[in-house]
Amino acid sequence: MKIILAPMEGVVDYTMRDLLTRVGGIDACVTEFLRVSDRVLPAKVFRRLCPELHNGGRTPAGVPVILQLLGSDPSVLAGNARKGAKLGAPGIDLNFGCPAKTVNKSKGGAVLLDTPELIHQIVAAVREAVPAEIPVTAKMRLGNKDKSLALENAHAIAEAGADGLAVHARTKLEGYRPPAHWEWIRRIRDAVNMPVIANGEVWNWHDYQKCREVSGCDDVMIGRGLIARPDLGRAIKQQQMGDPVEGYHWDQVSALVETYLNRIEQDIAPRYVHGRIKQWLQQLQRTYPEAAHLFHQVKTLKDPEALRQAMAVALPPTS
Repeated sequence: MKIILAPMEGVVDYTMRDLLTRVGGIDACVTEFLRVSDRVLPAKVFRRLCPELHNGGRTPAGVPVILQLLGSDPSVLAGNARKGAKLGAPGIDLNFGCPAKTVNKSKGGAVLLDTPELIHQIVAAVREAVPAEIPVTAKMRLGNKDKSLALENAHAIAEAGADGLAVHARTKLEGYRPPAHWEWIRRIRDAVNMPVIANGEVWNWHDYQKCREVSGCDDVMIGRGLIARPDLGRAIKQQQMGDPVEGYHWDQVSALVETYLNRIEQDIAPRYVHGRIKQWLQQLQRTYPEAAHLFHQVKTLKDPEALRQAMAVALPPTS
């Protein structure tokens, strides 16, 4: 009964993985995708996306971080998967679910779900290239425009030798609109002989229970739910064990936001810092009303130093 932190491009970066896994309750993470097209990338590119490679492929809290690749050329993906495994990735994941138009135009992500035979070739090539002890997994949506090929794609992934499959329970066309079709995940789980992980619309303990019940999956992947409530994984584990749930208060969450600001300033260009902070605050509003107030205070700010000063006034003092 594992909880996996989902790969979210431009959201779940190294710093976010570090902060959330320190909170607890997360059993594994998947990186943002490493986009590959025509060559094997240098080691520095892998390590920039996944600094955990310097730490045995684990976050500072000891949680394994799976390296995700995105592309459409089987041989190029295989070469990069081999390189990632050699650099210390504890697992390789393949992206067949990204809905971004720019990615899909380059024949990557969810658009590949229109070509199950190519998906099979990609998974088979990567599985052959990676040492047997390194798991090769995939993440897919239920389809590109519709669900007609959902089972065929799942079979293609399984028959190519994948060790597991995470299924986001919507098509690309459905985007992130509720509901998540967990019943389709059950159909896939019943059809293939490999572990299946359910993904989509898990925001709380009730959603987690319902997702597992409807999908039939033991393991659940959570993305936005963990961004909106950083202690969600830990709270779920506490409820599973029948322990008292020690929920995070706003002062604890705001300390995470402040730490995130301080750290990403060192990692990304200043012009992107304000967007990352506002993006997180928008998600946190779902759980913490205080996040809406803070977002209102900083929404027009773009300079990192101005952002820091506004947050210093609005955030509770840290002890």
